[in-house]
Amino acid sequence: MIRFKIIHQDPASAARVGIIKLKNYSVDTPNFMPVATQATVKMIDPASLKKIGVQIIVCNTYHLMLRPTSPLIKQFGGLHRFMSWDRAILTDSGGFQAYSLNTLRKVNDDGIEFSSHLDGSRHFLSPELAVSIQKELGSDIAMCLDFFTGYPSSVLDARLAVERTLQWAKRSIKGSTKNIFGIIQGATYKDLRRECARRLVDLDFPGYGIGGLMIGEPSSLTQEMVFEVNQEIPVKKIRYLMGAGYPEDIVEAVSRGVDLFDCVLPTRNGRTGMAFTTGGKIIVKASRYAQDTAPIDPECTCFTCRNFSRGYIRHLFNAGEALAGRLVSYHNLHFYIKLMGQLRSSIKSGKLAGFTQKCRSSFNFRE
Repeated sequence: MIRFKIIHQDPASAARVGIIKLKNYSVDTPNFMPVATQATVKMIDPASLKKIGVQIIVCNTYHLMLRPTSPLIKQFGGLHRFMSWDRAILTDSGGFQAYSLNTLRKVNDDGIEFSSHLDGSRHFLSPELAVSIQKELGSDIAMCLDFFTGYPSSVLDARLAVERTLQWAKRSIKGSTKNIFGIIQGATYKDLRRECARRLVDLDFPGYGIGGLMIGEPSSLTQEMVFEVNQEIPVKKIRYLMGAGYPEDIVEAVSRGVDLFDCVLPTRNGRTGMAFTTGGKIIVKASRYAQDTAPIDPECTCFTCRNFSRGYIRHLFNAGEALAGRLVSYHNLHFYIKLMGQLRSSIKSGKLAGFTQKCRSSFNFRE
């Protein structure tokens, strides 16, 4: 059973501080969830994640159903024991893979037929099976199987995605919505987004994913859709903007009432030498840092910044050492978790507007 309590509401915006109570764990909101696609956050071990302050991670149903398979993970006692993670886990449903691996799949009203990217074997994922797999994985929060199309989408394609997602949501719950989130679709059409949200709210999920965004549309359009759907989602329900990874997007969405975020950016970019800092992004493997004795971010107190210089980390990248990606990934995750803590504190203290403005002037990570 998922319970959500709002502790503080910002009087000047829709932002709020809350706590999600799960069966065995608690999660402060707003919060960022690192992505553990194959039951691991790349480059970062569970002990380090906890030291950083991570409270919840996201695992990938599609990848885990193929390898090592959900029955095997169940034999180990579920994902928590399998990966030695004693904090919360959310599992996605596979819907995003149906979108991103579109050359390997066929979709109809029954579900998704696809070829494994590993060996070409054929599989079929229905809404019911997606829920069953997530039960075997033993996640704390599961997601309904959903369907969406790319950006831009025609209104007819967006309508199909809405209707199919709603049908699948009804099939997913089977009278129980205790730990399953519905996912709102509708592309970038306000009326479809709001309609999908209203119809999913009628099914009374404990939380709602805002899906089908962060796929190439302008960030202003993303925030517009977030605003629209949050007018329909009841205040006491959890709101999750799926795939939101740029800090500037997270800050704006928090002010619009979003509670949860996830993305691979902190670790994916960290492995290639891009660091998120209070002054913007830096590419630490660039030649300009060869003799730089400063840490990645002089204002950061993470393990990486307390112990290693930009020049050393650049050397590691040039030498092909895996430690380079690990150190920057560690820093990036620390940056994100610290940002979420700052957002919660600023909401509680009534200073969110000032903090948001500060972030707007400092953050420009896309360029």
